[in-house]
Amino acid sequence: MTDYSESSHTSTIARSAGTISFAVLLSRLLGLVREQVFAGFFGAGYAYDAFVVAFRIPNLLRDLFAEGALSAAFITVFTDYRNKQGASATWKLAGNVISVLIILVGGITLLGMILSGKIVSLMSPDFSLVPGKHELTALMTSIMFPFLLLVSLSAIAMGMLNSLNKFFIPSMASSFFNLGSILSGLLFSYGFSHLNREPIIGMAVGTLVGGLLQIGIQLPALRKEGFLFAWHLDLKDEGLRRIMRLMLPAVIGLSATQINLFVNTFFASSCVEGSVSWLNYAFRLIFFPIGMVGVSFSMATLPVVSNQASLGNLDQLKGAYVSTGILSFLLTVPASAGLIFLSRPIVSILFEHGRFTAHDTLMTAQALSFYAAGLFAYAALKIIVPIFYALNRTRYPVIGSFLTVMLNVLFVVLLLEPLQHCAIALSTSLCVLINFLFLSVVLYREVGGYKTSYLLQNFIKIAITAVIMGIIGQWINKTVLTHVPATFLGELCALFAAIIGAIVFYFTTIYYLNIKEVDYLWTRAMARLKNRRRRS
Repeated sequence: MTDYSESSHTSTIARSAGTISFAVLLSRLLGLVREQVFAGFFGAGYAYDAFVVAFRIPNLLRDLFAEGALSAAFITVFTDYRNKQGASATWKLAGNVISVLIILVGGITLLGMILSGKIVSLMSPDFSLVPGKHELTALMTSIMFPFLLLVSLSAIAMGMLNSLNKFFIPSMASSFFNLGSILSGLLFSYGFSHLNREPIIGMAVGTLVGGLLQIGIQLPALRKEGFLFAWHLDLKDEGLRRIMRLMLPAVIGLSATQINLFVNTFFASSCVEGSVSWLNYAFRLIFFPIGMVGVSFSMATLPVVSNQASLGNLDQLKGAYVSTGILSFLLTVPASAGLIFLSRPIVSILFEHGRFTAHDTLMTAQALSFYAAGLFAYAALKIIVPIFYALNRTRYPVIGSFLTVMLNVLFVVLLLEPLQHCAIALSTSLCVLINFLFLSVVLYREVGGYKTSYLLQNFIKIAITAVIMGIIGQWINKTVLTHVPATFLGELCALFAAIIGAIVFYFTTIYYLNIKEVDYLWTRAMARLKNRRRRS
């Protein structure tokens, strides 16, 4: 593979990922505001524990019918149709998939609403020990179950737009979800409080409003590309069957992930009250860099590798994966270090307001540190799994997923008593790391090798730099705290100084470590800057 090909992959994927990252940044910031609303108004405990479990139930299926199996399988077949069969057949396939989805997921949604009470009893049996907690969780579950259908349709729209190299609008969709759920949720919460009902029920209703906005924002862009939905149901269609064949092993594999979530929820609900909330707040902070890097690069890479797999360009596919892996490590490894070394001040600044106490901060920060240890592997999984879909090697992610189920149960059982809720966070990180290593080895064998030594050398460079960066950031934070008032503003200044100092150190050091992707992106950035200056 030529250097030109590698540079081309780096540029294409980085440019697309950069576009997505900007939209994802806005979405994650609004998501963070959403979590701050929950922390300030509901704290960690009775009401928010109930909401987390209620929202998690449709989310267990969301990965199957939205961001997970369906999305990857649909983009693979949709891209192949667009390359080989033209626009008419491609739009017809999309209409057929949407029609089937409405019937299938609509039926599951209705069944979930009817059986919400029994599902809550299965997932969180200890909630029934607290008066009213089981009933509140079941009510919000039935309210939020239709979100599953909305987010599934949104994923199809996103898949079509991404396959057409339209990334910004679909990436903005989740921002509209967060904005809609925050504003309407607070409005409905105010109304429920005046009806002498739990105000958090309003946030459940707001979730549906956000889901409607999430799909609605993408429809004009699809119409502009020439798609107009028409009901079309053909279960014998070869394209639909290809998607189902790709989905089946992926669904089986993702079911393992859902089993892990079920196990984690079950054990967390048996810990002290607030454990479910602490874990959720911590994982939401992990979601920020995962979305910025893992999801962005995954969305940018999938159309590229699907196209290369469709055309049989295996060498270029391997080059795309290596370049994307390095770019991912460059951002997620320092994010892991930063969240570990600065976990407590970060949680304190973001959440310790209103009903969120100092004890909640400590418990959430501990969970955050354990989750952060596996952050880079979590983001890398987002990149490597879609490559197996593009290569039609879906059985391997299935095997990896079920391997993590067994390991997760083992780790949680062994660690729960000494670590309590932190055992779940640590187990999650360990399982994600093992799964990533397993899939990396399998991919190496399936594609005839790729530049593992190059990946490992650069990972070590990045990891050492990131650890030193974390230590420096922690030292700056503690030093500044001794010179500023013990107020929110003082703590904010100390954290800001620590983050800025850590970032400056990291990127300055990385620039001199002779990492080809960094050199190439820097050269491209400088060239663009010179061109702009000449034009002006």
